[in-house]
Amino acid sequence: MGYLICGKCKSYYKLQKGEKTKDFRDKCPCGGNVRYVENLDIVDPRWKPIILAKKPTNREIIKNKINNLLSIPAHLKNRLSRFANDFKNRFQRPSYGNTYYNSPYGRGLSLESIKNEFNLNNIQWSVVIPVTVAITIIYAFTPGIFTLLIFALLIMAGYLFKDQVLGIKNALITGAISFFLGGLLTGAYLFLIPLTLVGAINGAVCGWIGGYLRMRR
Repeated sequence: MGYLICGKCKSYYKLQKGEKTKDFRDKCPCGGNVRYVENLDIVDPRWKPIILAKKPTNREIIKNKINNLLSIPAHLKNRLSRFANDFKNRFQRPSYGNTYYNSPYGRGLSLESIKNEFNLNNIQWSVVIPVTVAITIIYAFTPGIFTLLIFALLIMAGYLFKDQVLGIKNALITGAISFFLGGLLTGAYLFLIPLTLVGAINGAVCGWIGGYLRMRR
């Protein structure tokens, strides 16, 4: 049957009946390489026996992948719930001396919080302007499959910011402006408002995706 030995941690594993070397990983738990020997004649008596983990079978690999796929909705739900709570808390932080809107629950949104979220001072125009120009050109002059680049650029705009809410805001502004300008260049004057809304929605969604990807890296 033979043995699997590791010279790094001075240990060995005796193969049991029916076990083969290919059933086990090439690495020892200590990080050293495992190799096969017929007997322990070359091994120092002070070496100690260990238990080695077997490689997962194809069935186990498939089962794990299925479980990972099934867990995606739950992970996404948790992410969305956490994002919603974080976004809500940004407005509900206690702020002394500020004016609040009345709320049936006894608390509301501070005017200062609303100003902080909807002002344009934290818009990174160095990101918004070049991305807006690129999207406008693609939207107006490059129909077809290349329009998918619009979504990639909006996702990139959201990805560039450490704060996910700030990334969504910048991507939303970028989407709204670029779709508005694209509508002007293509002569769709009657649809400027709907196009602007669609651009804002696309920007918000893609910005959220970009921020999510940044948090996951």
